[in-house]
Amino acid sequence: MTTIPTAPMIFPTPTDPLAAFGPLVGRRTADGFDDRPYERLTVHPLSPTIGAEVDGVRLGGDLDEQMLGELRRALLEWKVLVFRDQDIDRTDQRAFAQLWGELEQHPFFKYTQPGQTDIDVVTLAKDAMTAGTENNWHNDITWHTTPSFGAVLRAVEVPEVGGDTLWTDTGLAYDLLPQDIRDRIDPLVAEHDWIATFGRHMPAEAVEQLRTHFPPVQHPVVRVVPETGRRALFVNMIFTQRILGIPAEESDELLRLLYRHVQRPEFQCRLRWRPNTIAFWDNRSCQHYASSDYFPARRVMDRISIVGDRPVGV
Repeated sequence: MTTIPTAPMIFPTPTDPLAAFGPLVGRRTADGFDDRPYERLTVHPLSPTIGAEVDGVRLGGDLDEQMLGELRRALLEWKVLVFRDQDIDRTDQRAFAQLWGELEQHPFFKYTQPGQTDIDVVTLAKDAMTAGTENNWHNDITWHTTPSFGAVLRAVEVPEVGGDTLWTDTGLAYDLLPQDIRDRIDPLVAEHDWIATFGRHMPAEAVEQLRTHFPPVQHPVVRVVPETGRRALFVNMIFTQRILGIPAEESDELLRLLYRHVQRPEFQCRLRWRPNTIAFWDNRSCQHYASSDYFPARRVMDRISIVGDRPVGV
């Protein structure tokens, strides 16, 4: 009789120590998390650990403390909250985002997104003239000393099909690394920078001027979410340049390994947008990817991000 494996079978090799098949199942939250049932919200999971559609709330700035408390707990539990049929405008969107902290003003979007008028609402308009280019896994603004806490993204206009957004659970990804790799990366620090991405679309004089305000920064490879103590991978292929304190070849190999691991479908959820859908995610504990499969159809999103704090390592 054939025996079916009940745990991942890992075959270490010099080039791929994460080759595995079988169940990839882990915790949704850290040990000791307050997992009481929600009283005011109804939560519909999009995956076992990340992403949930939330019913029972209209977003805006007038949420009472009980509702806001349940949303805080849901965000820590699910990392990505999706709200359907939210017929609200930028004013309500901004007011909701302000409940979570100071709003972030992105210093580069005036170069990469011409025509922006609001200082804290970025309209991501993609069409036959402007293709979507956010289709790489990333955390937002890790080149900043205080990367974003999170973002509130509102669907204004969506293509008939395509243009989905995906998120991956970097806490679960960390938990399901082999122990020897976790031990290896826990104390490491990486350098993050914006020059190779945003800098490519900016005039040279603007790059030179902004460089003095935004030099390369260093963040832990593994960040700890302060409210829960959950460890999460905090390197991404867009902004992370290198891991410090180890040879360049070893840094490149280790980053490739971590990026490939983060991209496993078992760690992901996927959102098919409809008009008046809002997604709110915790930038500290997940990465996202905007699928660019709808060109030349039109996709318009209003995005507001929230200032975070300086990442703390293990």
